[in-house]
Amino acid sequence: MIFNFNYEISPLANFSPIGAMALFGGAYFNKRWKAFAFPLLMLLVSDLILHQTVFKKFGNGFLYDGWYWVYSAFALMVLVGRWLLKKITVTGFLASVLICVLIHWIVTDLGIWIGSKTYAQDFNGFIACLKNAIPYEWRFMAGTLAYGIILFGLFEWMKRKYAALQIAGK
Repeated sequence: MIFNFNYEISPLANFSPIGAMALFGGAYFNKRWKAFAFPLLMLLVSDLILHQTVFKKFGNGFLYDGWYWVYSAFALMVLVGRWLLKKITVTGFLASVLICVLIHWIVTDLGIWIGSKTYAQDFNGFIACLKNAIPYEWRFMAGTLAYGIILFGLFEWMKRKYAALQIAGK
């Protein structure tokens, strides 16, 4: 089987376009609500589908435990796109991807660590939680980078080809 939905063993766990969408929304959407709605609504749709199908046995209601940590992390990523990508450059894009990975790593793992029975509720417990997330964060970075190259690259190419998009890209 090429793709396994088991989150513990899937080589694709956390390889998703949502981080790139957060950066893209922050960089290109003039209206603040659209910048946040673009990635957060896509995250909600994917969470609802996965929560009601693949991960149903882990559910405890509408969404998973700690969903608000994840959504907060992606909202912060939109802000990174707004602040760092006022002018799109390769360096700015790469820096914003790294910052997004750090945000995702710290914020979502903080949500896992707080009140956890698995990790000690001290600094060493938090560090252990962060260490266990490294493989997932590598995949998150790869997904954000790959999808970001596609989103930003295609849009910048289309802006050059279609004059009407010049206004949309400002």
